Amino acid sequence: MGDTRPALRDTARHPGTDRRGPVVAALMLAMALAALDSTIVSTAVPQIVGDLGGFSVFSWLFSGCLLAVTVSLPVYGKLSDTFGRKPVLVVGAALFLAGSLLCATAWNMAALIAFRIVQGLGGGALQGTVQTLAADLYPLKERPRIQARLSTVWAVSAVAGPGIGGVLAAYADWRWIFLVNLPIGAVALWLIVRYLHEPERKPGGTRPRVDWAGALAVFACGGVLITALVQGGVAWPWLSASSIALFGTGLALAALVVLVERRAAEPIIPGWVWRRRTIAAVNLALGALGLLMVAPSVFLPTYAQSVLGLAPVAAGFVLSVWTLSWPVSAALSQHVYRRIGFRNTALLGIGAAALILLAFPFLPYPGEAWQPALLMLLLGAALGLFQLPLIVGVQSTVGWAERGTTTASVLFCRQTGQTIGASVFGAIANGVLAARLGGASDLDSVTRALDAGTAPESTRRAIADAVHAVYLGAAGAAALAFLVLLVLAPRRFPVLKTQPAEGDTAR
Repeated sequence: MGDTRPALRDTARHPGTDRRGPVVAALMLAMALAALDSTIVSTAVPQIVGDLGGFSVFSWLFSGCLLAVTVSLPVYGKLSDTFGRKPVLVVGAALFLAGSLLCATAWNMAALIAFRIVQGLGGGALQGTVQTLAADLYPLKERPRIQARLSTVWAVSAVAGPGIGGVLAAYADWRWIFLVNLPIGAVALWLIVRYLHEPERKPGGTRPRVDWAGALAVFACGGVLITALVQGGVAWPWLSASSIALFGTGLALAALVVLVERRAAEPIIPGWVWRRRTIAAVNLALGALGLLMVAPSVFLPTYAQSVLGLAPVAAGFVLSVWTLSWPVSAALSQHVYRRIGFRNTALLGIGAAALILLAFPFLPYPGEAWQPALLMLLLGAALGLFQLPLIVGVQSTVGWAERGTTTASVLFCRQTGQTIGASVFGAIANGVLAARLGGASDLDSVTRALDAGTAPESTRRAIADAVHAVYLGAAGAAALAFLVLLVLAPRRFPVLKTQPAEGDTAR
């Protein structure tokens, strides 16, 4: 795995388009499909379980899809660098739509979970390739504009998804939450096929070789390790034979991945992804971002309902306010990183995020809803200032032939961080509850008791303490990201100038 470091000038080949607008519209529709996927399904779970049964395994509706998205990202990234973005995006969209149609026809929970995995395999192609194409279509000076649009799509989807899912499940049928993907995806697919035109490869060139052995090893390793993280402490205890066997198998497969990739001519995960300081630092920093995002997205709604006594809709609003400030901050971040650089802007954002997360445990008990909502508004602004400069910056350090792999590695690390965060912070919350209440209390059983009105006030305080501990852990993850950028990332990202005439001064 030799270091294929690009030359000082970028030889990227920007895809030609009949009109760039329709392609951007297709990317936004594709991103909406991926972003809506989990939020729209979550509110329909009671109806799905009531119809199909399988309450004991319904969590795999989300875990299976997450696993498929995560392990497929590196594979799609390499394939898009090898064969182009368009074929990967077309295949991904087709897989996602086929999975959606199959989900709508599921006859039991096992079938629905299997079809959700098919959706996830398509979703991995959508997430990674859309972000890569966004960088291909726009030069560095204009790139924040498309990235801000994609961030807005995520924000709107996070707010609208639960409402759309609830309405469809209540007034139509839960199967419509999957069928609604078909017209949206069909329009996106048509726009991509019709308007996205990449340069043709010159005849007589070296035939691309696909590292299928590496792809299979990555799938197997990622699948086993993510299953161990998702199910550990839920389906079985962390120190049980099942957990030990899965983690042991995962580590053995990780060693196999390294061995296979070192021998591959065109590895799925090239060594340069971790040998280059900039890419390695961004990967680790965004992995920490995935870790800390679990605290608000998973635990804040429980806090709002159990501690503040809010209804589910109001609790969802407390969380969703960060989706208002995140894209605005991301769109404005270019004015900051053009002055102080990508790394320093990200340091400013993650440093502010650490202080905001650290402030959460000091909120008064039980407090008012506006207090955590204000913190979430500030947190969204801080993270918008952190994430976008890193993504734009790292994409700008590589040429076309390496951009898909680089983008996929960043998204893979963020997804993996979220998986690890859910496991680690879940264990922290349950540990604090057990210490405060005694016995083997866990967050799910305690919140159910509160909903039923059978839990004393001490239980409410214990939940507050558990969520406070999780936020402290999230502040620690933010501090880790700050340290990684400070120590590993270069002060100035080695940006490749694709159009020197633009006079782009971003650093």
